[in-house]
Amino acid sequence: MTNESDIKLFENKKVRSHWDEKEEQWYFSVIDVVEILTESSNPRDYWFKMKLRIKSEDGLELSTVCRQFKLKAADGKMRVTDVADTETLLRIIQSIPSPKAEPFKQWLAKVGYERMQEISDPGQSIDRARENWQRLGRSEKWIQQRMTGQETRNKLTDYWKDSGVKEHNEFALLTNIIHQEWTGLTVKKHKDLKNLKSQNLRDHMSEAELIFTALAELSTRQIAEAEKAKGLQENAKASKKGGSVAKNARKELESKTGKSVVTGENFLPPAKDKKKIDK
Repeated sequence: MTNESDIKLFENKKVRSHWDEKEEQWYFSVIDVVEILTESSNPRDYWFKMKLRIKSEDGLELSTVCRQFKLKAADGKMRVTDVADTETLLRIIQSIPSPKAEPFKQWLAKVGYERMQEISDPGQSIDRARENWQRLGRSEKWIQQRMTGQETRNKLTDYWKDSGVKEHNEFALLTNIIHQEWTGLTVKKHKDLKNLKSQNLRDHMSEAELIFTALAELSTRQIAEAEKAKGLQENAKASKKGGSVAKNARKELESKTGKSVVTGENFLPPAKDKKKIDK
């Protein structure tokens, strides 16, 4: 079954999502939706009690109509969580007294419609990504570099798939080898430097960091292709060599400018602005 995970935004709040290509429908993290609608400080506890209440009142066992997928948690790890398709989610929303219920239903319909458009015209997903970054205040130069870097990344992961590398854990391992080689930091350490938690590191990179990341991944793919790397071990060696190309270029630039390419700068809003966004 082919599928993909994604992050959707409802009023600047994240909703982890999973698109199932075979079934052609979205599955949404129930915990994320419950947190948004209830503004509860403990959405997992609310969801647990809600399941008991609905079973008592209606005899409906929500656990049997929900599914479980591995989605990225706040700590960056893939963890199993309850997810629901649109129909089930609408049933859940009806049981949550919230002024956000109706706007959320409209948002669900919009997400489904947009996905159907993207399937018939994949270019629309690129346009929407650009619109999201523009809304977040990114410059056109940054957006172009982010999109170019994503294309470079996609070509690398396509090579990994074709050469027998398993997705998720092995992809993450190879990515970390490349990143640590050119930055001197693991992905986690780089996120810590930028004070990031569940946010996407690349969405908070500077223009220079994006360029060097792309150089490292482009070099890795071309080296792997030249060496006809197969499997995890051979691609790990190519990843280290590709990261080294970007590391040498980084050091050369830093020696000329006296400035570090890898920084703690991010696009997180100031604390006072963040409170406004979360309301």
